[in-house]
Amino acid sequence: MRSLSEMKGNILKLLWDIESPVNLREISEKTGLENRSANMHLLGLKRAGYVSALEGGRYTITELGREILGFPKVDENMARRVLTKTSMDRAFHFYTGIGQRLEVHSDNLVDFCDKIKTVDIESVQFHATRGDFELWVHFLGDIELAKRLRLLREANLSGETLRERLCKTLKSRCDELLRKIA
Repeated sequence: MRSLSEMKGNILKLLWDIESPVNLREISEKTGLENRSANMHLLGLKRAGYVSALEGGRYTITELGREILGFPKVDENMARRVLTKTSMDRAFHFYTGIGQRLEVHSDNLVDFCDKIKTVDIESVQFHATRGDFELWVHFLGDIELAKRLRLLREANLSGETLRERLCKTLKSRCDELLRKIA
């Protein structure tokens, strides 16, 4: 794996963290770089295949860029492994507190994404603050999604704001994984 300068690494992490295309001005503002300097770093990242330039002067991280950040390649095998149903003993069981089990469980990531939309918000908050979601997703084999869920936990969100961000993050990842096996 090639080594990146600290600033190029910061730009890649920024693009990964934002999860949507970003323009040069936003990259400059968030990294503290002048436009010209940010543009030069972006050109180098683009040339290396770590960044993709989209219409309207927006940039996004590529699969190769994710790999250079240390995330495993998302291929058909990985997608199938993460999306495959688990046994009931390995399913995610929702609780609202210690010993307060709901009769709701998920045995795969797509079902989990659907259940997060409707399960009791108390359960969502209970599991999010404990890191349970990221641990289960890591167990499924999706290290990158687990890290995204950890970042949501560390943002100390609560209530419907937490649910909305979880749903958006989970749906985006499920869609990406489903495209790999389609």
